[in-house]
Amino acid sequence: MKITFVILAATIALFVINRLRPDLVALLSLISLYIAGVVDLKQAFSGFSDSVVVMVAGLFVVSEGLTATRVTAWMGQRLFTLAGRSELRLMVLVIGFTAFLSAFISNTGTTAILMPVVIAAAWRIGSYPSRLLLPMAFAANLGGMLTLIGTPPNIVVTDYLAGAGLEPFGFFEFTVIGLPVLMLVTLFITTIGRRVLPAHTSVARIPDLDSSVSDLAGSYSLKGYLYRLRVGSDSLLSGKSLKETRFGGDYGVNVLSIERPVRSFGRTLMRKIVPEPRTVIEAGDWLVANGNGTDIDRAVSHFRLEMDSQNPINENIPALLLNSEAGLAEIIIAPRSEYAGQTLEESRFSEKNKLQVVSIRRNGRVLPDRKSRIRFGDSLLVRGTWAAVEKIRSEERNFVVVGNPEIMARQVVELTPKSVVAVVMLAAMVAAMASGVLPPAVAVLCAAAGMVLTGCVPMDRAYGSIGWQTVMILAALLPMGSALQTTGGALFIADGLVKSIGALGNLPLLACIYLLTAGLSQVISNTATAVLMSPIVLQSCASLGVSPYPFMMMVALGASSAFLTPISTPVNTLVFGPGGYSFGDYAKNGFPLLVIAMAAGLVLIPWIWPF
Repeated sequence: MKITFVILAATIALFVINRLRPDLVALLSLISLYIAGVVDLKQAFSGFSDSVVVMVAGLFVVSEGLTATRVTAWMGQRLFTLAGRSELRLMVLVIGFTAFLSAFISNTGTTAILMPVVIAAAWRIGSYPSRLLLPMAFAANLGGMLTLIGTPPNIVVTDYLAGAGLEPFGFFEFTVIGLPVLMLVTLFITTIGRRVLPAHTSVARIPDLDSSVSDLAGSYSLKGYLYRLRVGSDSLLSGKSLKETRFGGDYGVNVLSIERPVRSFGRTLMRKIVPEPRTVIEAGDWLVANGNGTDIDRAVSHFRLEMDSQNPINENIPALLLNSEAGLAEIIIAPRSEYAGQTLEESRFSEKNKLQVVSIRRNGRVLPDRKSRIRFGDSLLVRGTWAAVEKIRSEERNFVVVGNPEIMARQVVELTPKSVVAVVMLAAMVAAMASGVLPPAVAVLCAAAGMVLTGCVPMDRAYGSIGWQTVMILAALLPMGSALQTTGGALFIADGLVKSIGALGNLPLLACIYLLTAGLSQVISNTATAVLMSPIVLQSCASLGVSPYPFMMMVALGASSAFLTPISTPVNTLVFGPGGYSFGDYAKNGFPLLVIAMAAGLVLIPWIWPF
């Protein structure tokens, strides 16, 4: 037991000092327990086969499926449009929606997805991102208290109850305490707390998507030169590739996008295709083409196309040129570029880079002839997949990319049939867990496998999405929890709590457990905190002869109350830089929330789960 305490103290000290990665500290703790003979080989690696660890890993994949299919970003953008120009309304929506998403997917993933949207929304209404990012981080932490899968500590305390032969907490049982706490915190932040939220200007203003694309369209003379053309069954384009027809080379017309009707779920949807030289045109396709009226008329007549309207398109240009797959970028020809001195056709620009050249500017004006030779300093407006746009950034010898296309990409959100599949997978997982049809870990693995099988997330991306640091911390520290029980360490600490605080009554003990858990969560992983506190709390309850449920729920609440430092959770760390925050900002804004959560827990938990 003494050896276990020494290793535990060293582990906590290393967590607090923060000089080594937390997952490495957890592994060193595991190795030390084995070398010291506290646990045998089977016990040492039992955490890696624990259903809790498997479940947490699977939840990362489910979360990535919703991210990859743009479900969460789409919901976020639609919600933020409801805010209008009101900072208060936007703040309420940010808190509520962040908490809702964090109840079902990784709170770190939720924050990463919503952060660019929140920053853009803050600038749009004339506020500061720092006034919204901190409330968003607090909401993401508290959102974990809304469901069983909201945060790993919930899963940990539930698993310890099951391991003790007790009925585990239900899927939505955490909501009973999590929702009132969230409501109280929201009320405080949007009233009294709003007055002390910082107004830092460390983040550059994110350009609005519509205005950015409109500016590009104006600079490159796209307005008045965009048309929608339909390919009929008798068209000469049908069944041929763009390269075969020389549609662009001979007629000066550039096909920017192809809209192809497809049947999905009993409805006809328009699938947007990024055209390449080898792209085969089919009857029924709609082409978004760029060219002057004379060239368009020649192409329409020769290829037997139908015009949607005789007038060019001047509205909703961003929707035509940008989607979840393809976007725009402005690039400048570098001094030593291999493309300088060649025409677009000679250089095979499109084939090499998988990008279309929409328009060329030289000395402040658009070149009317696309057969002109490219010079150093020419600006090219290109269109292609976001992957191709991102790849061209590495061609520093040939091009200089203007601005930040990746910021534009984050603001483009469209739902696809796979988005519906991802939502169905999530709903099925929640239903299976809430009803008890499947064990939680099995339900999560089924959903994760479904995300991969249906193509919502590729297998490589699924593995890459798993938060291995969280998984390693949990798997490596579970043997510490077992060691505290088998060596009598948990009983020793529990006896101390019972004789000192427990003698004062159940309510003081409940308050002490919250303060211990919340205090540890400010400096070490809340998952690690839950692993360390759970066996001690269970032993204390057994010694006192009281129900463990209120005390274990207080452990979960304390683990989700990491408000005071930027290093307490990955969520707090994520917003630290973009918000321009100091350690003091977290303490000043987080301490009142700590008091509110504790007070709400002391009142509600004993009432819902009697001692």
